[in-house]
Amino acid sequence: QVAEISCGQCKFDLYSEQGCSLAVRLDGKAYFIDGASIDDFGDAHDEHTGFCNVIRKAEITGVVKNERFVASTIKIVEE
Repeated sequence: QVAEISCGQCKFDLYSEQGCSLAVRLDGKAYFIDGASIDDFGDAHDEHTGFCNVIRKAEITGVVKNERFVASTIKIVEE
């Protein structure tokens, strides 16, 4: 499925972790992602592509478990 991914703290108002962490928004609810780091896709603070500054779309597979998204695959969809 294609979903929005970004920094959970900066863009999705998730605060159960300190620092910036990758998150996904599915059906209007955001979850931190296990299985991928916020820096796996480049500089998280890049003005145009960084997850702390923009929400991006990705093809993502995995499952929600214990209020977290356990990712199997994440592929950024460039717009």
